[in-house]
Amino acid sequence: MEKICQSCGMPMHTTDLMGIDANGYKNEDYCIYCYEEGEFIQDCTMEEMIEHCADFVDEFNKDKTEPITRDQAIALMEAQFPTLKRWR
Repeated sequence: MEKICQSCGMPMHTTDLMGIDANGYKNEDYCIYCYEEGEFIQDCTMEEMIEHCADFVDEFNKDKTEPITRDQAIALMEAQFPTLKRWR
């Protein structure tokens, strides 16, 4: 099963994408863009995180044969984020 960041939903294909705990070890729950030295990088609400992540829809779409719109991405995140560890 592919690991996904439990804050932003980003797939973590390699351990290089895993955030770092305060003790310097990789954290399997959160990515390097959300988690550093045992703390979340951004202090934000779930809604603010969704808006932030929606800014990267073009990056998400770059290798897709069927790209999605920003609104579609937001709808997907609004469904997924409440199931993620950070937002439960």
